[in-house]
Amino acid sequence: MNKQLFLIYGLFLLLPSISAQELIYKTFKDTRIINTHSIETLAARKLDFRVVHRFGDMLGSNGGWSTFFGFENAADISIGFEYGLNDRLMLGISRAKGAGDRKQLVNALAKYRLLRQMTEGSPFSLTLIGGSSLSTMPKVEGSSGINAFPRFSHRFAFLGQGLLARKFSERFTLQASLAFIHRNLVRDEEDNDTFAAGLAGRWQLNKVTALLFDFQLPLNGYASPFAQSNMQHYPSLGFGLEFDTGGHVFQINFTNSRGIAETDFLPGTISDWRKGQFRLGFTISRLFNL
Repeated sequence: MNKQLFLIYGLFLLLPSISAQELIYKTFKDTRIINTHSIETLAARKLDFRVVHRFGDMLGSNGGWSTFFGFENAADISIGFEYGLNDRLMLGISRAKGAGDRKQLVNALAKYRLLRQMTEGSPFSLTLIGGSSLSTMPKVEGSSGINAFPRFSHRFAFLGQGLLARKFSERFTLQASLAFIHRNLVRDEEDNDTFAAGLAGRWQLNKVTALLFDFQLPLNGYASPFAQSNMQHYPSLGFGLEFDTGGHVFQINFTNSRGIAETDFLPGTISDWRKGQFRLGFTISRLFNL
């Protein structure tokens, strides 16, 4: 009897430490924060159907009334599916119009949640991403541009990215990221490899609405503001509103990036907010149980 009482007493002592090791859920409501990924992955057997659209410049020389503030132009469009194999690993595939030299992109994605933030334990969530982008645009023989594609491998670009985030309160989340882009074929003045650092955040306004921002800064090469040879490239900057309707997440945003895929916009954002070269975009995410 004394042994049984001792075991029960021991369990009561352990309960506070066990209950304290709770996971932090819904750091973000979606797997994306405007342009960049969030640390979130899909739950097991969840299928996400995603439609992403970027219009043309709202203002500046290519915007204004003549293009109905960019609504008559499509900078990029993406349609894709993503699936949660388990609660940590998700895979995805999408087709994008493409906004840079490479068009007609087929993008593949693998995303793994390595660490999850806990009330007593890991103070951060850490997610790793690997991806590839294949251009299926027609090859032009004798072209001096990217579309010459001397080899089939020249059609590929690759992404590696790490995301570190913390949910500071029920309202505020902040995320930092580091990305590596490799493109097998670039122009003579460009770099095959691009490193970029990012910062993104979310502020919950009410039960269904949140403010979003993201910022991506190329750190090296022709696209970096630190390079003397910078070719009028700019950091990617976006602001948005997110609406959670229960069945799907809808996002409306403004960004200077034309491309949707990281291999497109990280080394290739050539629009300047100060010149009105920003665009309206939206994202629709619809989840299904499989």
